[in-house]
Amino acid sequence: MNSAQSLVDDRPVSVAHLFFSRVGATPGGEAYRYPVPAGDGTSGAERWHSLTWAQTAERVTTIAAGLLALGLRREERVAISSSTRVEWILADLGVMCAGAAATAVYPSTHADETVYILSDSGSRAIFVEDSEQLAKVVAHTDRLPELRHAILFDPDPEAPRVEGLEVLSLAELEARGARYLEEHPDAVERAVAAIEREHLATLIYTSGTTGRPKGVRLVHDCWSYQGVAQEVSGLLRPDDVQFLWLPLSHVFGKALISGQITTGHVLAVDGRIDRIITNLPAVRPTVMASAPRIFEKVYNGIAGRARAEGGAKYKIFLWAAKVARDYARAGQESTAAGGRRRIPPALAVQHAVADRLVYGKIRAAFGGNLRGSVSGSAALSPDIGYFFAGAGVHVFEGYGLTETSAACTVNPAEGYRVGTVGRPLPGTEVRIAQDGEVLLRGPGVMRGYHNLPEKTAEVLEGDGWFHTGDIGEMDADGFLRITDRKKDLFKTSGGKYVAPTEIEGRFKAVCPFVSNILVIGDGRNFCTALIALDETVVMPWAEENGLAGRSYADVVSSAQVHELIAGFVERVNNDLQRWQTIKKFSVLPRDLDIEHGELTPSLKVKRPVVEREYAEVVEAMYEGAREA
Repeated sequence: MNSAQSLVDDRPVSVAHLFFSRVGATPGGEAYRYPVPAGDGTSGAERWHSLTWAQTAERVTTIAAGLLALGLRREERVAISSSTRVEWILADLGVMCAGAAATAVYPSTHADETVYILSDSGSRAIFVEDSEQLAKVVAHTDRLPELRHAILFDPDPEAPRVEGLEVLSLAELEARGARYLEEHPDAVERAVAAIEREHLATLIYTSGTTGRPKGVRLVHDCWSYQGVAQEVSGLLRPDDVQFLWLPLSHVFGKALISGQITTGHVLAVDGRIDRIITNLPAVRPTVMASAPRIFEKVYNGIAGRARAEGGAKYKIFLWAAKVARDYARAGQESTAAGGRRRIPPALAVQHAVADRLVYGKIRAAFGGNLRGSVSGSAALSPDIGYFFAGAGVHVFEGYGLTETSAACTVNPAEGYRVGTVGRPLPGTEVRIAQDGEVLLRGPGVMRGYHNLPEKTAEVLEGDGWFHTGDIGEMDADGFLRITDRKKDLFKTSGGKYVAPTEIEGRFKAVCPFVSNILVIGDGRNFCTALIALDETVVMPWAEENGLAGRSYADVVSSAQVHELIAGFVERVNNDLQRWQTIKKFSVLPRDLDIEHGELTPSLKVKRPVVEREYAEVVEAMYEGAREA
């Protein structure tokens, strides 16, 4: 047995054990950074405040004691509805150290679904970010007979109240916990000692595209495994500074907390999307996890600015982008063949020049200290991956699902392969079924769907193999490549199978104006596409191309934009089989978003929702069409 596997096998019993072990090892080390107002009255000014591991433990212990004082018992559920902030982490650790289980709720979830999740989970208490989140609960307490307490991160004396629901601030809960510890000094210690591997730690509800979401039961052993596996794989290191903006209600963000506790590195926490660009130079992270959409937006923004500047600058960018891709491919191909990294001398010279002119600025935008970024939740276009790799912004794609407590495979920091999601983490097994479906088995796999034994039996075999619903393949070196979602594959009326994700990825790689694209063609005689454009990129183009002063809706519906996008569609079609080509497309009047239910909180497109929303647009593309 190798040392990595031995460490995984000897993992701690629970997240709580993992946490207090970390506190004991490095009590004075910096654990978390989070933004607070500067305090000098300057509008918008902020500074970063820090918590050591010992300070974190003090707060977590009083929160856990406060929950015990409220009467929470082992495995009873406590919900958290908040954006990503340090209080989310403190509350989650407090819940688990009390022996209870956290129910994660996206703050963007509408009231009806929030109430469903709280009711289905049987949550007895809820942490809410502010009065807006509290209002969702207060309006429907008649449907939540088990909910008795709500704890506000942001105290508000005007917060809505209702009989039967105690509302208190986080500070008040901690004060109550401190008093409880005076009477029961070993209460939290005893609660932690009583936790077992298979005790429920977290319920995360999948973002259902049809029907109600399903609660995924993740036990303490799932998270303990994640923490140790991330460390031994080299994904996270003790000297890292990680910037975390991902939603903690999503399994990807949640899993990173276990890895951070295990390694003990610094975690800078701020979930405000509009502050990412500002925060990166301030935090100067060595590692950051992200969704592919962020890299696509960064790439589109860089390309869009270069295009707007025109002339020599745009030509330099196009040249540098090609050099970056060629450089990254050459390096990957040489190491994949088992040899050392070999770059043709002429390409190496070109790369050095491009680095001075272009790539250095890109790295600086990420803080200038980034050793790598982990990408997950959806596929990253290989062309965009090669671009960033060649520019020195290393993107390590990984793969996992809510049902597997996030990461199952991840690319190594050294020798990563663009276009794959890496190798299995130590302790995780991967198998490809006869129909191409990826099957997974390991400690991170869920213990079932909450209250849904029939649904559990559909995906989880008796011997532990989980059916992911993804289609993939493994190469001779054990690197996994995901080709599509099993349910997203469709067959044209001519009997040809089409993988829409592959076509969509190719389009995103060549078109700097696209935000989202949906390829359609199930049962049809040809493929079409719904295309949403990135406003921040297309509007500057419009200013330079005779559309100045027009609204976004007017711009995207113009003949000029249709002609622009048609050129990129043609480029993609040139490299596709005839039955895969996009024969017609429609540019949507607005981008897809979470608010309209078209994207999940992790920015995945909900295909059925979008197809229903734009059904008339789709039908119009097929009206009167002859067999293609």
